[in-house]
Amino acid sequence: MKIAILSRNSSLYSTSRLVEAGRQRGHTVRVLDPLRCYMRISRGVFEMHYKGRALTGFDAVIPRIGSSITFYGTAVLRQFEMMGVYTPNCSDAVLRARDKLRSLQLLAREGMDLPMTVFGDYPDDTADLLKMLGDPPHVIKLNEGAQGQGVLLAEKRSASQGMIEAFRGLYANFVVQEFIGEAGGGDLRCFVVGDRVAAAMHRQAPEGDFRANLHRGGKASAVELTDQEVNVALRASATMGLGVAGVDLLRSRRGPLVLEVNASPGLEGIEQATGLDVAGSIISHVEAGVAARAAR
Repeated sequence: MKIAILSRNSSLYSTSRLVEAGRQRGHTVRVLDPLRCYMRISRGVFEMHYKGRALTGFDAVIPRIGSSITFYGTAVLRQFEMMGVYTPNCSDAVLRARDKLRSLQLLAREGMDLPMTVFGDYPDDTADLLKMLGDPPHVIKLNEGAQGQGVLLAEKRSASQGMIEAFRGLYANFVVQEFIGEAGGGDLRCFVVGDRVAAAMHRQAPEGDFRANLHRGGKASAVELTDQEVNVALRASATMGLGVAGVDLLRSRRGPLVLEVNASPGLEGIEQATGLDVAGSIISHVEAGVAARAAR
């Protein structure tokens, strides 16, 4: 099998592990910088070139598209799809997951519980917007932030109002959520591959912070999920249409809450915390997907 990995940096842990896992299974694996891919689109013809040569013969493509290049990266991924190449995460699913507001709306529609969230645009409505949400603390999140960037905690209503005004002054899209204090600054990362949770870890925020992201100094450890948590993680991934996803959950008094669904979850933290071969699980899932398509 010939596999393309869309990644801007072949030396990144996640990218190199996928290359290693694919080659160990006898596949040809090539890392492609999505910004160096360019395409021709015409009636019935979908063509892609890379550094002056046509890209042909690929059986599968695994997207590792950073949030800063979502628009171009998903266009490249879509072109691969038009060329008949299998992918565990299609371009539309990646776009759904990248939009925090849209993903929360879809999850809520499917009956999944999540932190109460409000969203509005007009400045005169801010007071009533916060009244809809309830008493602080409030969490304010940029709609397309990643790795804990653009996530702020406001402990007083006046602070919430000030942060909202600042974000609006920057013409940024954001949501405001209730703060789940009983989570204690921790969350669960459930790494979904296909129809199972391949690995899970508990992430704990560093002292003085509430963001458990490992890039923010959070500590990770392996964790055993409840049946309910596994079910919620699988449903959240399926709702986004993702075959490979990092589903972040909060443990609350009312049960597991979906915090976020990540379409390009990192492998380093989860593999080191659990000792599991998550990259190998992804390659196995891709093998099954290609085989199933060939059988149809």
